[in-house]
Amino acid sequence: MWIDLAKAFCLMLVLEGVMPFLAPGRWRNMAALLAQVDDRSMRMMGLFSMLLGAGTLYFING
Repeated sequence: MWIDLAKAFCLMLVLEGVMPFLAPGRWRNMAALLAQVDDRSMRMMGLFSMLLGAGTLYFING
């Protein structure tokens, strides 16, 4: 299980690094826009992201 968790973490790092590598200016603009989002909206985006990820994992693992 720990190996799978480490692999998932490494994959997350790779995916997180794609945008800053390919389009650093757009990534910087997106980060600046996110800094202006209020806490409630940010929490809702985070909740949606977690639920989408958990649902997708559940669907894939069937």
